[in-house]
Amino acid sequence: MRVAFAGIFSGSLEPRVRAHLSIPCEVVVGDETGIVSEMADVDVLVSMAFTRAMAAAAPRLKLVQVPGAGLDRVDRAAVPAGAWLANAYGHEVGIAEYALGAMLALTREYARLDAALRGGTWLSQWAVGPPPPPVWPELAGQTLGIVGYGRIGRALARRARAFDMRILAIRRDVARAVGDDLDRLGGLEILDEVLREADHLVVALPLSESTRRLLGARELALMKRTAVLINVGRADVVDPDALYAALAGGRLGGAVLDVWYRYPTDGSPTLPAREPFHELPNVLMTPHVSGWTEGMLQARARLIADNIARAARGEPPLNHIPPIA
Repeated sequence: MRVAFAGIFSGSLEPRVRAHLSIPCEVVVGDETGIVSEMADVDVLVSMAFTRAMAAAAPRLKLVQVPGAGLDRVDRAAVPAGAWLANAYGHEVGIAEYALGAMLALTREYARLDAALRGGTWLSQWAVGPPPPPVWPELAGQTLGIVGYGRIGRALARRARAFDMRILAIRRDVARAVGDDLDRLGGLEILDEVLREADHLVVALPLSESTRRLLGARELALMKRTAVLINVGRADVVDPDALYAALAGGRLGGAVLDVWYRYPTDGSPTLPAREPFHELPNVLMTPHVSGWTEGMLQARARLIADNIARAARGEPPLNHIPPIA
């Protein structure tokens, strides 16, 4: 078997995958453009992107293995008829932990308290002179809305239940989640209800034509003025203009954003959105790192190695993505 790893992330996984391989493989590593010239006898391509040029250069291709969950950069129509397409997860635990930590960090204002205390100011009941600050809410008893109840949503719900939160969840295929420990489960028909009731709304949806700008001005206006929106899915599920206006205008309590509208293309500083979210004190910004954990890397390396062995045996891969109808 000849396996090609294309791109920075795929290449960084190569040593981990190699450590888990159960069959002998010849490996080539390169960037997404240069790898095309190496693909004439490649059986498996590990890459976040797949193009028609890659397909044309790889007549022996058996498997296109995306080392992440998103298929944003995969031309699914270009996948050869005789090849499998698969993606990889393993990030759900890290993202669930991130989301809960983000709820606490924003609700309890850790950053503001830390900055003040570093200057000697006690924003607490221990201060001498000024009245104590308003008390913060606890997560216990609050309502968590999960839009996109897949692997991430399920991992988050299990952990939120330990915090004694009320949990409302939305997923497309409701039948696959019946029996889970949820207070409410439904499809998009309950979206407005979830938006109205959620104290914390976690968006964990992939981007597709049906989810693009799913949450716009109308939807955000339904949310509580104290609610916090946490996006760990894809940025464009939420309309950026509407989100900025709601946050800046005090119509939404806060937001935690880990996925973005703009990403770096070179080494220069890159603001992650056209809108100045970085100027808002009620926004916590992180650079798409919620799933970047040791556990995620190990889980994906094991899965990719397993799928390479499956391809060698002519078996369908784990996390198979069906072809476009």
